[in-house]
Amino acid sequence: MKRNGLLAVIGLLVALQASGSGFPVTVESCGRPLTFEQAPQRAVIHDLNMAEMAFALALQPQMAGLTGISGWYKATPAFNRARGAIPELAPKYPSLETLLAARADFFFAGWNYGMKVGGEVTPQTLANYHIPTLVLSESCIHVAQPRPRATMALLYNDIATLGKIFGKAELADALIAAWMSRLEGLKNRIGDRAPVRVFVYDSGKDKPFTSGKYAMPTALIEAAGARNVMDSLPVSWATTSWETVASAGPEFIILLDYQNNGAGSADELQRFLESHPLMKQTPAVIGQRYLRLKYQELTPGPANITAIENLAHALYPDAFAQ
Repeated sequence: MKRNGLLAVIGLLVALQASGSGFPVTVESCGRPLTFEQAPQRAVIHDLNMAEMAFALALQPQMAGLTGISGWYKATPAFNRARGAIPELAPKYPSLETLLAARADFFFAGWNYGMKVGGEVTPQTLANYHIPTLVLSESCIHVAQPRPRATMALLYNDIATLGKIFGKAELADALIAAWMSRLEGLKNRIGDRAPVRVFVYDSGKDKPFTSGKYAMPTALIEAAGARNVMDSLPVSWATTSWETVASAGPEFIILLDYQNNGAGSADELQRFLESHPLMKQTPAVIGQRYLRLKYQELTPGPANITAIENLAHALYPDAFAQ
């Protein structure tokens, strides 16, 4: 066979193989199209929550590294088992040099989750080095407005997109179907009970740092049959005033548990609320109605589902008593 004919056959076989595996595939990231001719082989994933999305899809063999873990968090034994030998390339935000040195061919991060608007590492700067970036949907509010309020679609869409990018769309669809089934079961148990008013307390004493309309906790709280008292704030995560929180009359408080024993620990947050002249008069503090949730449970990721189940049980114990 002549050389040109051989090359044509090889090209046809490659095209058929790509077509059979779902490639090329085009997905959307903050409203912008991203096309992949094949699945990434040296992916870098930022943060606990996004790493757990990757682990849920068994992407470890195609991961060159993680960033943004040890600089802020204490990883659980389960996380470390799933991580295996995957190296951490940067304890906090990665530099452009870090990603280039790792020969990354894909970066999964978000605005204020590994990237800063106007910073060194952005989808635009990485594109110059042929590194496509999938942006965490929840974080798109920082660069693309208007956006819809937070719903569970933030998690479902990101998992579905990751599945398409890595040729694991069927596994992603199965995960989403299982999660939706679990949440539908919760909804049926809760029934038409009046929604409990919930406040999310991340940090801050002069002013509380909390979740607004566009952040994942609003979706989690609603999936658990309740309402975020700060869901009218047209922001993702932001500060507000104690007067605003107290006047909303929260009946239940989620404490963000960073799993440390020092300043900002969940214990300290609770003690502060119980000594605050306004908050100690709210129904939640009077009734000692709290739930501690970890960072990866309150940011988009697989841990959201168990967090919603735990929250629903804490909010409506009578619905799960029988």
